[in-house]
Amino acid sequence: MPSRTLPTFTRAEVESHNTESSCYVTIGTKVFDVTDFLSDHPGGGQLIVDYAGKDLEDILKDSVSHTHSEAAYEILDDSLVGFVVPEKSAAANGNGASDDKPYVHPRTGMATEEDLSKDTDYTQDYKKHKFLDLSKPLFPQLWYGNFTKEFYLDQVHRPRHYKGGKSAPLFGNFLEPLSKTPWWVIPVLWLPCDAYGSFLAFQGFKNPAIFAAYWVLGFFIWSLVEYGLHRFLFHLDGYLPDNKYGIIAHFLLHGIHHYLPMDKYRLVMPPTMFLVLATPFWYLAHTLFAYNWYAATAVYCGGIFGYICYDMTHYFLHHENLPLWYKELKKYHLEHHFLEYDLGFGVTTRFWDTVFGTELKPTLVKTK
Repeated sequence: MPSRTLPTFTRAEVESHNTESSCYVTIGTKVFDVTDFLSDHPGGGQLIVDYAGKDLEDILKDSVSHTHSEAAYEILDDSLVGFVVPEKSAAANGNGASDDKPYVHPRTGMATEEDLSKDTDYTQDYKKHKFLDLSKPLFPQLWYGNFTKEFYLDQVHRPRHYKGGKSAPLFGNFLEPLSKTPWWVIPVLWLPCDAYGSFLAFQGFKNPAIFAAYWVLGFFIWSLVEYGLHRFLFHLDGYLPDNKYGIIAHFLLHGIHHYLPMDKYRLVMPPTMFLVLATPFWYLAHTLFAYNWYAATAVYCGGIFGYICYDMTHYFLHHENLPLWYKELKKYHLEHHFLEYDLGFGVTTRFWDTVFGTELKPTLVKTK
């Protein structure tokens, strides 16, 4: 799946686009291709061409020349094509960051995992992006928002943080409690069920080692299922229908987690969603291992235990300080949120990312 990170340009590259046939301008680090707007500019295209390849920030605010309205900036936003990378930063180790200044991701505006927990200014965020107002229920805004898929995907992968670490209102009515799941529900609800299923499966084996082999096989299979679900279902971004139904389904399934990644109550899988996803796997296991009900059940229970470990790990990666090995895994997963959401799909392990070439390597800046 292609990256949604916009290209980066050196200042020299921007300055080379200085003609009527290719006219780039900048505001700060943002690069805009205004070639098609030249003929529509109220003051005439030549006024823009005079600044081709240059920065417009000062002239746009110059009251003597002409103070530009907010609408002018919105028109420019439609022409955004990339970001300026300082020459020193672009050359430093090939990673887009100088030795004394961390690389700030151009899409999310974030540089470290701590940025995920910085409170979002609701008013300014809504005024700037025209997406969702965090002070109001989110579901009705998605229903009536008429957002395009492209705009929605760009915004939902720009992490926000609800003030005080609380949960943003989703429905704003009696359905609200049903949208939240505390982390402890997962082990309390599913561990006893999984233990009982494992006990039943164990009864069908004379050799405990054979039972253990099937159970561990299920645990291993889960790691691949985890990767597949995260990559091909939760991040079904490019294949979403471009309508509100597809957008809302994506948001409820996984989008809300990327929009508000530090929300403690919308991080683990709600029991109802788990049942919907787990039921087909029960039948699949008993189809593949139809020759032995006990073997199929052992494989399934091993997989369910893997899921429990996944949801617990996922929660702890976001909200707990863990031993050294887990700290590296935490860093890796949170970079999936604020750097490259279309890479790094492994949560409990990076193994399958390495196998399938989707390993997240934050030291490299994507340019295309």
